[in-house]
Amino acid sequence: MNILQVNTSARTATADAGSLSSRLAAEVVERVLAAHPGASLTVRDLARQPHPVLDEAALQALFTPAEQRSPEAAARVAQDDALIAEIQAADVVVIGSPMFNFGVTAQLKNWIDAIAKVRVTFQYTATGPEGLLKGKKVYVVATRGGIHRELPSDTQVPYLRQVLGFLGMTDVEVIYAEAQGMGPEASERGIAEARAQIDALFGEPATA
Repeated sequence: MNILQVNTSARTATADAGSLSSRLAAEVVERVLAAHPGASLTVRDLARQPHPVLDEAALQALFTPAEQRSPEAAARVAQDDALIAEIQAADVVVIGSPMFNFGVTAQLKNWIDAIAKVRVTFQYTATGPEGLLKGKKVYVVATRGGIHRELPSDTQVPYLRQVLGFLGMTDVEVIYAEAQGMGPEASERGIAEARAQIDALFGEPATA
């Protein structure tokens, strides 16, 4: 089994500080590894290693035939190809996704723009679009300052379900850690609720 952890916060994380979404994503990964001890893990941390935006130069590089690309254009395409190779190889994908201004972070959007490539990770057919990243289990850790779950203010999770499904990843579990900007007690409850969701998915953690 291959596990891909994608940290999409603008902040890095340590064991007990920094990005909450990345820390909770790491806890999910620990539970997957406990269930599959021989699994391999790749961590793509977009705070430590930001991916470039899809700008005009990148589009030009992508739409230029490979044999005609300049060295700079080839290098830019290779950056996207590296992310595509990671997601293609993954059996389990764990995404740490904080809500920024009701949606996903720029870091996560850049990652999505990189992996969404026609005829590689999706294609158009006579009967409509077909996602090519099939057979993967996805866990999304959605952290928020307020409470938005299943409310109109949540454009983050519907967007992620839409775009991941478009790419063929339809088996998506969302773990919510809400109320992180509503004071210490509310924050602790939100984290406890997220961990309870993790326990419900994987069972109680083993004790020494």
